[in-house]
Formats: sequence, C-alpha cells, structure tokens
Amino acid sequence: MQVVVLIPAYNEARTIADVAARVLAQGLPLVVVDDASSDDTAACLQGLDVTVLRNEHNLGKGGSLWRGMQYAQELGADAIITLDGDGQHRPEDIPTVLAAAAQHPNTIIIAARKLNTEQAPKARKAANKIADFWISWAAGYPISDSQSGFRLYPSSLIRNLQIKTDGDRGFVFESEILIRAVTQKVYSQAIAIPSIYQKGARPSHFRPVRDIVNITLMVAAHLIRHGLAPIRLLRSLKLMPDPRR
Repeated sequence: MQVVVLIPAYNEARTIADVAARVLAQGLPLVVVDDASSDDTAACLQGLDVTVLRNEHNLGKGGSLWRGMQYAQELGADAIITLDGDGQHRPEDIPTVLAAAAQHPNTIIIAARKLNTEQAPKARKAANKIADFWISWAAGYPISDSQSGFRLYPSSLIRNLQIKTDGDRGFVFESEILIRAVTQKVYSQAIAIPSIYQKGARPSHFRPVRDIVNITLMVAAHLIRHGLAPIRLLRSLKLMPDPRR
C-alpha cells in the first residue's frame, strides 16, 4: 500500500522540523502544506526530503488538507495519513495506524487521544465530547475523538468526495468528512494514542466555542435534510445494531 503523510501547517516554525524529521524516520513520503504562514515554517524544512506546498493566501485547515490530499493522489497514494505539525501527535504512532488500516480496509482510522487524558484542557475535552455526540448522530454510529487530526484516509474515499473547504470551515472539514464518508459505506475505526499537551506549546488553532458552533450548524443541516434521523441517533447511542457490522 502506497502511503503519503500530509501535514497542514500554519505558523509551526517552532515544531515543524522535528515533526517532519520523525515522520521521515518512518520511511514514508511527506507533504507539508504551508498555509501562508507569517513565520519561517517553510524555511525550517529546508534540507529535509519534504515536499512543501505553499498557499498564497490562508485557506484554513480544511483547504490546506484538501489541497494536500489532491497532491497525494497525484503521487499515486492508496492512503493518506494526516497529522498536525504542532507536536501533539507522535509520528512514532504511524505504524500502529498502518496496522489498524491493514485490519480494517476501506476505513478511516482515527488515532484517538484516549491515553493520558488528564493532560488535556477541560474546555477542550468538553468541546470534543459535544462534537462527538453531534457527529456520531449525523453519521449514524459511535465515533471516538472526532476532532483528532491524526487519521488515515483511504484514497478511494477522497477521490469520490464532494465537500466544501472554503470560508470559515477549517475544523468543520474534518468533521464533515466523517459524515459524508458514510454515503460511500466508509466508516471510522478508533485506536488509542497518548494525549499530548506540551508546556509552552502555542495555543491550539481550534477555537472551542466558535468551531463547535460551526460544526453543530453543519451537523444540524445534515440532520434536517434527513428528518433528524432518529435511527442514526439510536445507532450512535448504541441502542440499535452498529451499521459497521
């Protein structure tokens, strides 16, 4: 299986070189999409065997992911692994993600931050739980850590996906893709990884209130189109058989 690793990066000069080097140590090609950073994110990658795509204007996380995904497909990727460039994801966990993908073909593998969760800010944990509830309802099955950016996507899913990435939809993109994947009978499978929040790290680009509102509005639109989908709600709450089985 040909795998390409993709990192969307916005002002990650402090951490991107270390993360990139650790990805390359896994023996996989790496694409970094520099989302019009105002710092030296791109310059920090000089000398590393990394493909850097630079956005002329800030496209947000969703737009950067989408651009990188299209490029990965041009490289012939069968699967795309995404992770963040701020150091909260360990590239050393990539083999675990690949092992899960081998066991669950045609599946989105979510590296769920379920270990050492006491490190996570309370507001962030609460926001993630709210997002998990809404996205699981719209998708029709339980989804763990729907806000984790550390994932493996089958390239076949991306090829057939129609999804908006414009406007203020950075984190909405990663949520909506889980919902739209169900129409292609592609579901997610979570594996547990450590929750890493380093002291002195830059503030997360995730805005708990604003982004959760945007995600909720997106989910509400999906639910309204499906008559609030009561069967999906019951499945997400494990009150009906899981459609993945």
